[in-house]
Amino acid sequence: MALSRFWSYIIVCSVVYIFFMLGTGRLYTLSSLVNGKQNDPTIIAELSSSTIQQSDTALYAALMANKTANSATGDTLYNLLDNGIVQICAGKQAADGIFPTCKNTIMDIWLPLIGYLTFFCGLLNLLNDSNAITKLARVLSPFFVRVFPELPKGHPAYGFMTMNFAANFLGLDNAATPFGLKAMESMQEVNETKERASNSQIMFLCLHAAGLTLIPTSIIGYRAAQNATNPADIMLPCIITSFIGTLAALIFVSIKQRINLLNIVVLGFVTGVSAIIGFLLFYVNKLSGIEKFHFTGNLSNGVLLFIILAIVAYSIWQENIFKNNQTNIFDSFVNGAKDGFTTGVRVLPYMIAMLVALSIFRNSDLMRIIMSGLSTALNAFGVDPQIIQAIPVAIMRPFSAGGSRGFMLDAMKTYGPDSLAGQLSCLFQGAAETTFYVIALYFGSVNVKETRYTLGIMLLVDLVCVITAIFVCKIYF
Repeated sequence: MALSRFWSYIIVCSVVYIFFMLGTGRLYTLSSLVNGKQNDPTIIAELSSSTIQQSDTALYAALMANKTANSATGDTLYNLLDNGIVQICAGKQAADGIFPTCKNTIMDIWLPLIGYLTFFCGLLNLLNDSNAITKLARVLSPFFVRVFPELPKGHPAYGFMTMNFAANFLGLDNAATPFGLKAMESMQEVNETKERASNSQIMFLCLHAAGLTLIPTSIIGYRAAQNATNPADIMLPCIITSFIGTLAALIFVSIKQRINLLNIVVLGFVTGVSAIIGFLLFYVNKLSGIEKFHFTGNLSNGVLLFIILAIVAYSIWQENIFKNNQTNIFDSFVNGAKDGFTTGVRVLPYMIAMLVALSIFRNSDLMRIIMSGLSTALNAFGVDPQIIQAIPVAIMRPFSAGGSRGFMLDAMKTYGPDSLAGQLSCLFQGAAETTFYVIALYFGSVNVKETRYTLGIMLLVDLVCVITAIFVCKIYF
């Protein structure tokens, strides 16, 4: 219900404000909001070339020569069209328009997702048909049964969730999504109210969105591209922030669902994970900048290759099980891959619905107003200006990964990758998830319409990550 209201209100408020700007002369054309692309020059007026010729002969000459020209101050762009009209542009469009968003969602997000789902769901079917997922779930039951008390012991969802958490932990987002979607589908089978999120689904999604990450590979790459002194220096703060965010998600959901976490198994598991993180951090911090980047890249990709090897090798070892079920390893993979493709088709409407709404919201200028108001409020409370400079990334992250990434790159370019604003923006980007998109994608895959308190807790966890990131950056850097 909360997600439905958010989606409805954001579209209504954004469109109403768009018409308000058009009526008051603050917006010249609606065409860009429907057909324009991100970073296109924003048209603020149009004049005939004859008018330009009479008012500014130098500008007119430049337009005749090159079809485009800048004002003396450089903040205004003039484009001469073939019909003799001169478009006057200032600023850039915040996001793709409605039609480009629909197209890019399919071409840039959905089609690659279909590929990931097809391959990894095929591997997961090998795990299932070889009975490996059942054995993995049985091993993990002592922990999972205390965190997911509504799921039966040894439920297959335990194995899928483990694969999802492991992929997230290693920064393998593309692999994590198929595992997570299979976990949601598996839990949906024992969900008594199909259109209402179960407690287990909420717990899993909040833990997934907290995104405990050991290797923020993409963030390190972005910092390297911006010539940071030590691109991998963000690794430790990112691990600490995401770990605290994961603990916060576990505690918040447990309080809501009245789950007792004060037992030997849960405390032992958390201690064990903490020890593993600590050991890896100790080792990685002994490496030089280039060695860190090399090691972390090989570790994440090496583990992915090892998982593929282990699944196929175990399937070969248990080939008799496939024969007894009148199938073989390859056919089992193909059948699972078909399920992955079906899942991808099912989630497309939810992806487009959410991303188009966020596109309208960003292009309506409401996002800028909210950010400006928040920055003013934080400045009034004496917050460090460099923190305020990174806040746009934190605000945008729950709405749009691409939008927040743009703010992050802009912060590093403007203030420097080694500045507090640059480092903090990277931390906001790497230690949080695209909350609204994740809810739409995962619940949409199982046709759950009532998400209950999921959105509230996930946004609260996002806030915890933001606060933690600020303290960690202040201490570490």
